[in-house]
Amino acid sequence: MDEADSNGISIERISFKENGFPHSHRDEGYTFHILEKGTVDIEIDFNKYSISSPSVVYIHPTQVHRILHFENITICSLSVKDESLNPDYLKLLEQITPVKPLKLEDTANAVLTNICDLCLSFSVKKNDALQHSLLKDSCNMLVAFMIRQFLGKEKPEAHLSRPEIITKSFRLLLEKNYRINKRPGEYADQLHISTAYLNECIKNITGLPVSRHIQERIILEAKRYLYHTRKSVKEISFELGYDDHTYFSKLFKKITGMSALSFRRKNHD
Repeated sequence: MDEADSNGISIERISFKENGFPHSHRDEGYTFHILEKGTVDIEIDFNKYSISSPSVVYIHPTQVHRILHFENITICSLSVKDESLNPDYLKLLEQITPVKPLKLEDTANAVLTNICDLCLSFSVKKNDALQHSLLKDSCNMLVAFMIRQFLGKEKPEAHLSRPEIITKSFRLLLEKNYRINKRPGEYADQLHISTAYLNECIKNITGLPVSRHIQERIILEAKRYLYHTRKSVKEISFELGYDDHTYFSKLFKKITGMSALSFRRKNHD
C-alpha cells in the first residue's frame, strides 16, 4: 500500500475480497474512490447506488456514506483537505455537490489510471524537499481531471436557460444559508428577483417549490446528525436554526414520514 496521510493528502490503491468497512461515517477531506475492478453497492446521504468498474465516486466532507456490499474490488482512493486543494478546484467541487457516482469511458479511465499511478509514485515518502509539492500538484491534477468528467455530464453554462441559471444559483445559496434563511423570499432577495418568479423557475425545473427544497435540505442535515452523532433532537433542532424543537420534529415527520427518533433507531439496527 502506498499512502501519504500528512499535509492533508492521503492516496492509496488497495484490493478487497470481503466486506470489512466501518458503518456510516464522514471523511475529513474531499474524497474520491476510483473503482478500477469489481462492483460496489454504496449508500451516500441515505441514497443507494450500485456501481461497476470503471467508475468514480466523489464524496463531500459533509456527506455520510457507507459501503453496503462489494465483490472482489480494486480501488484507488484519494482524500484531500481543503488547504491542499487548488482554490478554483475547491470552488467547483462545492458547486457540483451532491453528484451521483460516474461511470467512466474507457479513454477517460486510461488517463485517470495513469494519473493515479503518478500520484502514488509521489506518495512514497522520500528525503526530498519537493516531495510534498510533487504529490500535491499531481493530486490536484487528478482532482481536476475527475471534476472535468463530472462537468462533462452537465449542460454547458452558455446553453442554460434563465430558469436553469436561477435554479443553479438558488442551490448554491441554499447550501450556504439553509441554517439561517428558511423563507423563499430571503433567497429571492439575494437573487434580486421576486419570490413568485423564483418559485416559478424552481418548480418548472425541479417539479418542487422553493419551500420544499429548503425543508429537504434541512432534513438531510438532520438525518446526518441523527446517524453520525449522539445529539438529541432538541440539540439538532437548535443546530439547524430552530428554537422550537416541537415544530422541527413535526417538520421532520412531514418530510420523512417518521419521527426523528424512529429514523435514528431504524438506521442503527
